[in-house]
Amino acid sequence: MTQTFIHYAEPGARPGAPPLLLLHGTGGDERDLVPLARRVSPGSEILSPRGQVLERGMPRFFRRLAEGVFDEADLIARADDLASFVTEWRRTHPGERFTALGFSNGANIAAALLLLHPGLLSGGVLIRAMAPLATPPAPDLAGTRVLMLSGARDPIIPPSSRIALERVLRDGGAEVEHRVQDAGHGLTGDDLTATARWLGASPARVP
Repeated sequence: MTQTFIHYAEPGARPGAPPLLLLHGTGGDERDLVPLARRVSPGSEILSPRGQVLERGMPRFFRRLAEGVFDEADLIARADDLASFVTEWRRTHPGERFTALGFSNGANIAAALLLLHPGLLSGGVLIRAMAPLATPPAPDLAGTRVLMLSGARDPIIPPSSRIALERVLRDGGAEVEHRVQDAGHGLTGDDLTATARWLGASPARVP
């Protein structure tokens, strides 16, 4: 049986706008990144699942053992479940492959999807991501585009981890743009501007 997720979905309204798979951070939900998506890529199709793991009542996409220490067996199983959900969605809602737009925990599960299920996504915007696997596979990521947005003052993600993620993506053949923003772990206006530019849109005004 295909794994199901509580989710929010919105059909595309602008021809050529990339379909977006929204993946929230710890404590977010299926509507958390919707305003951001509408701003950075107006008219994009949206599929936004809610993470199924609860940490002190806060939704996440996979378990962790401590800050920055992932339960890799759980991460792999949850990535498989999410890949099945996306695949089934596309079977019943035909369209182009999704581009992941993930923040923090959501960026990490997006990175895991890229590494463990190459070809599922057309690419991803990984905001404040770190290497999800200590010993990653060697996927064929030719034709996959990735934007990594890291924070120069991020207290959670060590530079070595974000560099390791960039390296494994590049080694797989992905086209990677990695920008280190003048930021901590939280989202900034520069992240939105860079994401909109990379997606090929002009940021919409916030009502």
